[in-house]
Amino acid sequence: MKLRFGRMTELFLGLSLVGLIVVFGGFKPVLEKLSHQDGIVPEAITGEYDANDEKGVFHGQAIVSRPFVQTKLAVVLGHSAEPRRIEVDLTNQKVYAFEGNQKVYEFLVSTGKWGRTPTGTFSIWGKSRFQKMSGGNSALHTYYYLPNVPFIMWFAGDGVPASRGYSLHGTYWHNNFGHPMSHGCVNMRTEDAEVLFYWSDPIVGEAKTVKATQDNSGTEIVIYGVTPEE
Repeated sequence: MKLRFGRMTELFLGLSLVGLIVVFGGFKPVLEKLSHQDGIVPEAITGEYDANDEKGVFHGQAIVSRPFVQTKLAVVLGHSAEPRRIEVDLTNQKVYAFEGNQKVYEFLVSTGKWGRTPTGTFSIWGKSRFQKMSGGNSALHTYYYLPNVPFIMWFAGDGVPASRGYSLHGTYWHNNFGHPMSHGCVNMRTEDAEVLFYWSDPIVGEAKTVKATQDNSGTEIVIYGVTPEE
């Protein structure tokens, strides 16, 4: 009886997956639909490191977060009079930072593989020194739980609300930059994310978190291109 029930369950799940593939037009859109990142509550973000919550998981692999030794970039980088802009090139898996027309930084990144990174023009609505992130789907082996993700630059706009939780941020659970590896966010090497975190607006200084205001507005982010199929 148990064996029959198990086979019936497998058959039901299989037929459901086939139905979803038909509805959404292929397996990849289904994977993205079922493996997206969880949303956030912007008002609940503290930016604090949680030493009591350091054990995470990424696609079945156990991982542990560690406090990142912060440099003095908050003081060193300063601000120029030129307007600042961040560009995310999905095709080449790179991030560029501009002051006026001059490119000042270029970093390898990892954008959406199991969830789509949105394209368009956005702005940084807030920053957090640390934040827990989760999402994915256990049945599809894409579940992740990542405590204390560092140097987060949250962005929104162009039809994407802040509650979706999209951001550029540091990464401690993989080192495969230059290739798609995320559920929608822009993964950066932690040391690269730290540079962009203090270079971009809104100015965060020594605070754990900050939100953009009229007097401390967020840097523009332009995301374009097509993520490689890997």
